[in-house]
Amino acid sequence: MIGVLIISHEPLGTALLSCTRHIFGRLPPQIAALDVIPDEDTSAASESARQLLARINDGSGVLVLTDIYGATPSRIAAALAEPFKVVVIAGANLPMLVKAINYRRGRDLEEVANLIMPAAKDAIMAITES
Repeated sequence: MIGVLIISHEPLGTALLSCTRHIFGRLPPQIAALDVIPDEDTSAASESARQLLARINDGSGVLVLTDIYGATPSRIAAALAEPFKVVVIAGANLPMLVKAINYRRGRDLEEVANLIMPAAKDAIMAITES
C-alpha cells in the first residue's frame, strides 16, 4: 500500500493526522507527519523526513504532501522526490489527504497522485446561505 507523508509547517501535519483519526475512527496505516518548527535545522528535519519515509514505505512508494510550495517544508519534501517511488505534491489540504488514503489501495503511485490533485482543487468552493 502506498505510504503518505505530510511535511508541513508546525502544527499542520499533526493536525491533519488528527483529522484522519476523527474521520476513519483510527489512524490509517502507513501515514506519518513531520511538522517543521520555526528555525529548525533543515538538515536535521531532512534526516527525520528520510527516516519517516523509510518507515512507511513497504515498497509501493510514498506520496509526500506539503503545504506551501517553495517554503522550507516543501524544499525538504522536494529533496525526497524519486520517479516512480516518491511523488511530492504541494498544496496539502484535508480533502486531498482523505482522497489519498482512500485511493492508495490497488493503484500505483502516479495514478494516485493524478487523482488527488483535481479532487483537492474541486473541494475549494464558496459556500453561501440558501
